[in-house]
Amino acid sequence: MTMETRCAALSDALDRLTAIDPAIARAIAEVGAPEPRVLEPGFAALLRIIVGQQVSTASAEAIRTRLWDAGADDPERYLVLDDAALGAIGLSRAKIRYGRALAEAVVSGCLDPRALSRLSGAEADAALTALPGIGRWTSDIYRMFALGDMDVFPSGDLALREGVRLLDDAIDRPSPSDTDARALDWRPHRSAAALLLWRLYRVRRGVAVLGADTGS
Repeated sequence: MTMETRCAALSDALDRLTAIDPAIARAIAEVGAPEPRVLEPGFAALLRIIVGQQVSTASAEAIRTRLWDAGADDPERYLVLDDAALGAIGLSRAKIRYGRALAEAVVSGCLDPRALSRLSGAEADAALTALPGIGRWTSDIYRMFALGDMDVFPSGDLALREGVRLLDDAIDRPSPSDTDARALDWRPHRSAAALLLWRLYRVRRGVAVLGADTGS
């Protein structure tokens, strides 16, 4: 899916969401429409998302830059680097292990991250979450950013849940299950809703988050 196609799909989805949810319309009026977030499908995209698990956006980007400088965006090169080298780059022991499992799966042909676009969302989830260190959040982000799936909602993401709270002017941040329930009305355009909520959070809080563009 080209960037032009993604932009058109996102614009159409936001129009449809605006028509069915006044809160979405108000958020777009306040912060503007989000931009698509696009990653090239493959090992590097998945490794990048794993690196971003449970760390700040700035920390994740710093580690990613060092990994790429070391050539570790290539699975074979990643496997050549020892634990000491990867640890010096900034990866935790757990993420070193997750990266190795992913690299081995890709190199052996057990997983073709690019081919997942030919599967259903449930099938792609099953293939990804079979690997250590890849849970729903990582799978959701990969499906949304790399595969262009338009109906993904990573309700385990704290910034996204806070975005829902801001959208609804609620006192308490919703739980993941409550967030999933809130997003049911946005099907099959939940990815567009997620991008908007990340943008709402970034604009209101002034904090960079994974799914928000850098515009004001």
